[in-house]
Amino acid sequence: MKQSGGRGPLSRFGWVMLALIVIGVGGFLSMLSFGPGRVVVPEVAAPARQAVAGSSAALAMPIAHYPLGSLHHDWGDPREGGKRKHEGIDLIAPAGTPVVAALAGTIEKLFDSDRGGHTLYIRSRDGRWSLYYAHLQGYAPGIAEGVPVRQGQVVGYVGDSGNAGAGNTHLHFAISWMRAGDGWWQGEPVDPYPLLAGKTASS
Repeated sequence: MKQSGGRGPLSRFGWVMLALIVIGVGGFLSMLSFGPGRVVVPEVAAPARQAVAGSSAALAMPIAHYPLGSLHHDWGDPREGGKRKHEGIDLIAPAGTPVVAALAGTIEKLFDSDRGGHTLYIRSRDGRWSLYYAHLQGYAPGIAEGVPVRQGQVVGYVGDSGNAGAGNTHLHFAISWMRAGDGWWQGEPVDPYPLLAGKTASS
């Protein structure tokens, strides 16, 4: 019997399968985009990177007109003999200096603690950020839990309450990236220095 030269049923089936594979690969490649394009940062990106990229954390200085040259990057400095790290930034100012809301939001908590003294928490309007103010001398008139505040509104005054030390008047300011359902005491601490100074944390 004469051979079919590779054109039998099995050979035809092989060619059909090869064609289907080529079509499938071509369809997959058509969905890909090559070359430069817009980079989409996923929601799980680092909070600080999201903030710098232009999220809701367009912070105002928590002490109005505070000179940028006076900002000191003390994030991560050891505290209590190295037992913990400083998760904020200290702004040195005279007692009674007005402290303002760095973001518009709502007064979420007024709280007294041994470390922070008179403290205040503001949750941003979008719920993604919590602002923490510590060592306050006191609160501004009308400030209470649940009260909405606008960016730049006076919410308290610089003091030395808590463990600041008598006469060591300054504002401890901290921010946290908040996940859905996080309480005022939770969240992921974010270095406020680059957001206030417009610099990278390493500069």
